Amino acid sequence: MASNPETKTNPIEKEIPDLPTHLRILSLNCWGLKFLSKHRTARLQQIGHQISLLSPPPQIVGLQECWTQEDYLTIRSLTKDILPHGKFYWSGVFGGGLVILSKWPIEESSMVRYPLNGRPAAFFRGDWFVGKGVACARIRVGGGVVEVFNTHLHAPYNEGAGKEDSYACHRTAQAWEIGKLMRGARERGSVVVGLGDFNMVPGSLAYEVVTGRGGGVRDVWRERFPESARGAADKGGLEGKVKDLDKGRDSQVDPEGEDWKAKRLDYIFFGCDDDSYAVEDVRVGMTMRHPELKCSLSDHFSVETTLVRSANPSPTSIRPSQTPTLPTTTYDQILSLISTYIARERRQRKQQLTLFWSSVLLVIACHVAIWWSPRNFVAFILLFLSTFGLAGGVLMGLMGFLFVKTELRALKEFAWEVERAREGDAGVEDVTEDKRGE
Repeated sequence: MASNPETKTNPIEKEIPDLPTHLRILSLNCWGLKFLSKHRTARLQQIGHQISLLSPPPQIVGLQECWTQEDYLTIRSLTKDILPHGKFYWSGVFGGGLVILSKWPIEESSMVRYPLNGRPAAFFRGDWFVGKGVACARIRVGGGVVEVFNTHLHAPYNEGAGKEDSYACHRTAQAWEIGKLMRGARERGSVVVGLGDFNMVPGSLAYEVVTGRGGGVRDVWRERFPESARGAADKGGLEGKVKDLDKGRDSQVDPEGEDWKAKRLDYIFFGCDDDSYAVEDVRVGMTMRHPELKCSLSDHFSVETTLVRSANPSPTSIRPSQTPTLPTTTYDQILSLISTYIARERRQRKQQLTLFWSSVLLVIACHVAIWWSPRNFVAFILLFLSTFGLAGGVLMGLMGFLFVKTELRALKEFAWEVERAREGDAGVEDVTEDKRGE
């Protein structure tokens, strides 16, 4: 019996996954540093409460700087009715501070550490110790998959001090890594959601890398407001208002006034193979104060968006070729950044190893001198110097022999990838590998 051709199903239509018509997403840096963030417990509890009150409720939430599991569990208990699934991501010495909450079950998850991730010598900044990376979650929704990538890139330093940000190379490398992860998810046919505190402004090098290497992911804010400002008009801070609140004095803020100190560091990126999702709405949220403390809920505001899915995506746009491209000048800029940072690290390593060998000589000299010490207090001073010299020397040795060498190798890998992307020549790596050395 012949089939009626009019009843045949378009094979392309079968490829369109059964995904929700709306995706409501929220990203927020909670400022939840244990022992350091003021009113941490009360603020994060209120953050969880405010998320639970949102209408319509969010379906995917990414949190950054939620450092303690105690705060995570508090937020989970307050949002469990609308976001019954969640994952607290463990990383580094103190944890990565990353959390993903979801309306739907998290099918798989992983924590991908960044190869370039700060320096242990900068212990007062802490980026290396928290093990920054990308919290990844694979969420199955009906017949489709949403892959979520939540991150917190390395913070910039020396801004406004007339100095070059010494961590620009780290942040650019991290942007490259999350861009690769998002591109891979899109090539697998998943709906891609990348969110977090990227510590970058629109149009910066890291921003170009994320959007260029992300396989066509789009910034929800620029989709709705393409002419929005790139950075803060006034780079001053809010120290006066914070001090007023600490002293119990309220500080009046015009809710309708423009904030010339604000700049955009938090983002939600999205992408899908059939380009069926579009930005319906995007806004800044969590702008209210804590009802008792009268302080902001965080030192960041949330980014909230609603993506709406077309009922009839164009069949010709399904699974397009998403070859990541960047301008040649951008590749050159990245390579120059890597080269400058490699030279800096080699100088640092030379200094560290010099200090190490100097400490070895100091320890030997002190122990020999103890034999000839005329008095006990002199021997004590020599022993004291040798002990501290040994401790400092061991630290410098670990830095010079292990950490810096590890970082130089990571920089070589990063440079190879950039060169490969720029040239598209399978034989390039053999030449550059020999020239770069260690």
